[in-house]
Amino acid sequence: MYQRKIPLDFECGTGIAIEVVLSKWKFCILQEIERGISRPKDLMEAIPGITKRVLHDQLKQLEYHGILKKEIYPEVPPRVEYAITELGQTALPITKAVHAWGLEFGPKLKSILQAEEEKNI
Repeated sequence: MYQRKIPLDFECGTGIAIEVVLSKWKFCILQEIERGISRPKDLMEAIPGITKRVLHDQLKQLEYHGILKKEIYPEVPPRVEYAITELGQTALPITKAVHAWGLEFGPKLKSILQAEEEKNI
């Protein structure tokens, strides 16, 4: 696991939340698992743009922090499924709020980006 150069400030709730759940992909992963997608292959298909390596790393970090649990079934080939833990359930309101805000802000961001593109033409 990554070794921090700057120690985490355990008195800063925002810093802790960012450490555990903030990345380009973690919220998407949590949303898909909450919707019932639990296998890595299915998560890859459900999340456009994520690579296998990044998905594996993000799942590993979420499991390390206790947000997800991993179950390996003794089959050939082995089947792996992820589920949200009780602790992870407490993060879901945050992911839902960020998702709702993103959908609300999306049209505004689109117009900003289009205006910038037109300006550069």
